[in-house]
Amino acid sequence: MTRHYSAFNLLREGLRGHKGWGRAWRSPEPKSAYDIVIIGGGGHGLATAHYLVRNHGITNVAVLEKGWLGGGNTGRNTTVIRSNYFYPESAALYDMSVQLYEGLSRELNYNVMFSQRGMLVTAHSEPDMEMAARQLNAMRLNGVDAELLDADQVRRFEPALNFGPNMRFPIHGGILQKRAGTGRHDAVAWGFARSADAGGVDIIQNCEVNEFIVEAGRCVGVNTSKGEIRADAIGAAVAGHSSALMKKAGVELPINSYALQAFVSEPLKPVLNSVVLCPPFGTYVSQSDKGGLVIGGGLDRVPSYGQRGNMPVQEAVLSGLAEMMPSLSKVKLLRHWAGIVDVTPDSSPIIGPSGLDGLYLDCGWGTGGFKAIPVGGWLLAHLLATGKHHEISRPFDRNRFVSGYLIDEGAASGIAH
Repeated sequence: MTRHYSAFNLLREGLRGHKGWGRAWRSPEPKSAYDIVIIGGGGHGLATAHYLVRNHGITNVAVLEKGWLGGGNTGRNTTVIRSNYFYPESAALYDMSVQLYEGLSRELNYNVMFSQRGMLVTAHSEPDMEMAARQLNAMRLNGVDAELLDADQVRRFEPALNFGPNMRFPIHGGILQKRAGTGRHDAVAWGFARSADAGGVDIIQNCEVNEFIVEAGRCVGVNTSKGEIRADAIGAAVAGHSSALMKKAGVELPINSYALQAFVSEPLKPVLNSVVLCPPFGTYVSQSDKGGLVIGGGLDRVPSYGQRGNMPVQEAVLSGLAEMMPSLSKVKLLRHWAGIVDVTPDSSPIIGPSGLDGLYLDCGWGTGGFKAIPVGGWLLAHLLATGKHHEISRPFDRNRFVSGYLIDEGAASGIAH
């Protein structure tokens, strides 16, 4: 009965131009002042607003987005969620995010489509297997689930992988994290937006920050395309444009921005059981609920703010996929795009004070931004509400680049995405 009623509603709204649907969140004009202003209406900014309301009872909050909600990196990623990192600090950070994702649909009363199908990282030599065992031991010591598979176990788990005699990098085994998986990027943004709006947060789209207002050495507001807005504390969560935004505040960040490309294929019948990453090819792939293959690779190491791809990277990623799984070599692509990621020297995020009093950062996630949306929001909300670090965010303060206590996951985990 409900199914027929919903189909009728959809047809009716389509015939009248979709003008009858209720708004999922308000579109208010900005007030002149708030307790807290968050710059960036993507996943991290919206999650921060949600946790300010939920965890700290702070509702006089504005989220400023220069474009449309979720229109930046939140809508331009491959939606992988995992915590298979090496260092204890990273494991605590990303596994907290996985745990938050596990209860997020219930918490938001909105299905974010978190599918814990697992993630398999393959190993292609005996030295690779030794490093995989090292990684596995580190993960387990850090309280993160993982299994070490041999070649036969990998073959049974993902039979579409290439085990032929002519494979350039024969598969010897791999690491499987069963709690990893994928989510729905727009559902995550929309769920947090609905919750924040219901809590009284003003979500203001098409509102670009042009400059920061600094008085007596403290950031007290922003000048925007919609006028001056003041606040007791300001948080910035703008992903690939972090360094450009912070230059407006006179803050220099050790960040480079790069394009990260991705692809979606035509829909197929189920051929994959998990997210699969083959490090020698720098290619990873999962299958969406609609059947399309979601394909990604490494960074295009030319600094850029262009949200577009290029043929050399496309050729490298797709040729890797064709060798990983030859049966997919004739599959047609539907879309190709790029997101802009902000990368630090140690491939770990910056969470904490910016160096300008009153201004706090949630940035430098590189290729890990989507998987970290809940924990990024939780930790930035804590900073904005208390002015102090949470124990999990403290190791990711920008001062580590002065002290030398880096968390180099790029080297330790061999992050390719």
